Amino acid sequence: MESTERAGRKEWIALGVLALPLLLVSMDVSVLYFAVPFISADLGVSATEQLWIFDIYGFVLAGLLITMGSLGDRIGRRRLLLFGAIGFGLASVAAAYAQSPEQLIAARAVLGIGGATLMPSTLALIRNMFHDAQQRSKAIAFWSAVMMGGITLGPVLGGFLLEHFWWGSVFLINTPAMLLLVALAPVLLPEFKAAQRGRFDLLGSVLSLAAVLPLIWGIKELAAHGLSMLPVAAIVAGLVFGVLFIQRQRTAAHPMLDLSMFRNRAFSGSLAANTIGTLALVGNAVFLTQYLQLVHGLSPFRAALWSLAPSVLVGGAAPLATSLARKLDRAYVIGGAFVLAASGYGVLTQIQVDSSLVVPLAGAGLLAAGLVMVMTLVTEAVVGSVAPERAGSASAVMETCAEFGGALGIAILGSIGTAVYRADVPSDLPADVAAPVREGLPAATAAAAQLPAHIADSVLATARHAFTHSMSVVALVGAVLLLTTAIAATLTLRGTSHAPAPAAEPVAEEADLVPTP
Repeated sequence: MESTERAGRKEWIALGVLALPLLLVSMDVSVLYFAVPFISADLGVSATEQLWIFDIYGFVLAGLLITMGSLGDRIGRRRLLLFGAIGFGLASVAAAYAQSPEQLIAARAVLGIGGATLMPSTLALIRNMFHDAQQRSKAIAFWSAVMMGGITLGPVLGGFLLEHFWWGSVFLINTPAMLLLVALAPVLLPEFKAAQRGRFDLLGSVLSLAAVLPLIWGIKELAAHGLSMLPVAAIVAGLVFGVLFIQRQRTAAHPMLDLSMFRNRAFSGSLAANTIGTLALVGNAVFLTQYLQLVHGLSPFRAALWSLAPSVLVGGAAPLATSLARKLDRAYVIGGAFVLAASGYGVLTQIQVDSSLVVPLAGAGLLAAGLVMVMTLVTEAVVGSVAPERAGSASAVMETCAEFGGALGIAILGSIGTAVYRADVPSDLPADVAAPVREGLPAATAAAAQLPAHIADSVLATARHAFTHSMSVVALVGAVLLLTTAIAATLTLRGTSHAPAPAAEPVAEEADLVPTP
């Protein structure tokens, strides 16, 4: 029987400590946005190397989440968190002082390994520290807000640092926080590991990596370069390895994942809702960034500052979600949050080239507020629907689904936008500008900079109108998707709000279940 003991001051202070790695891991996804030109100039980075500097962190992180979640359940979540913090801090120093593109790519890969240890550990430890459902809901609302805050603050902080320091500073900011985490975690965080651990499933770990990496890489390649054999082959290979991974989990004596978790509606339905929510959020971010910079002509740093405006709505979304879920069935709150997010896309369907900034920022704010409410509640549902022993692997599965959702958002919504954009580009453009204009707004903007003013204005007007129309069509598709998901999530999750977590498995060692300083 799960303890209902309420958390005290120590646990809430410990939650603040857990916010440190979460904030930095989420920031590291976006903090490089402004640094790449400086890195390229200093290290002589090629276009291919630049892509790897961006992508290797996310690829490694996504591929190892399930492995690290399972490992934390076995060796101890605090221990894994400390190992990850040390690795993340050292890799940050290595990245800051990299002398070649290869060194920077390698350091980013190690950062991805560290991030994969930190993310599931933070959420699993929240599950262990906050046994009371209401307190856990508040803690997870804070966790969600910190994660979203890190993603939003990354470009702004990166831009600020690059105005005052060299490009390595965007990595060095990680190190002091990780040192603080290493100092405070042993004092404030309890240790927790499953009593019946068994041998670590090394083959399952390899299969999970072989499934996730090619799938995400293939989806992103299709989104970036269109249909071709290699990305399709990678996706097929990832699906094959995914089937082998599931079969391995069914037959292994000590599997990484307990597949029975997926038979719980609260667990599987929440995973699906989280994936769709991430898809919608990331898919819009791709268009919003280009709209602010290339249609309204804002500098990257000013665009990042303006993108903070929706946080006025987002800031109260997570606490509001937990408050409503205490009074209503969680399914109805999640459904309503999806409707709120869909209204944000509805606002974005009205966007024009000469629209006030209020239109895109209000739409983005409503979208983000609704989806933060969704993510807060589904995170609590995933963590609360499993026994504490399984919290690490359950958290890792949820975060892996979020990575897939982000990749699908770029691929699906991005592909729809590209198709609409190209259909709107006139066929009678001059031959010397037709190809870059059809490629997309960034290429059209770069090409226009090399043309005489009167031709450049015409080219930019054509490209910007095509882009804003594509953005409004994508918003319409997104709104329909979110409204459909609102209905499906409400029906699937109805009645699961107060379902008890599965009973803990019999324990072999009592000490393993008692938090120790």
